[in-house]
Amino acid sequence: MKKRVTGLGGFFFKTSNPEKVKEWYKTHLGLNTDKYGCTFWWKDEQGNDCSTQWSPMNEDTQYFKPSTSSFMMNFRVDNLVELLDVLQKEGVTVIGEIETYDYGKFGWILDPDGNKLELWEPNDKVFL
Repeated sequence: MKKRVTGLGGFFFKTSNPEKVKEWYKTHLGLNTDKYGCTFWWKDEQGNDCSTQWSPMNEDTQYFKPSTSSFMMNFRVDNLVELLDVLQKEGVTVIGEIETYDYGKFGWILDPDGNKLELWEPNDKVFL
């Protein structure tokens, strides 16, 4: 099996006022925010363009369910189907079905503390 995780794909967190938080980070830390938060662009070891997403979300978002945590991490992976199969065989809780979009495939698992983790097999080329 290839590498399991290749990088941090994103960090998502709940807040009572996402717009205010995005504006604060833009003003004080210089983040180039948009309606989703901020996308950080970088190159992997092979020189491919890659992204990491930072996103404040409404505190009532259901996207983190079944986790009750105030955050969710997204990890970039090479082969989502293969990885989810391996993780399930290792006893990791896999949530739902794989979802596919033009910018990649997504799957979800729970860590030992019940935090929902999003696994993303990206298609960064769609953003360029």
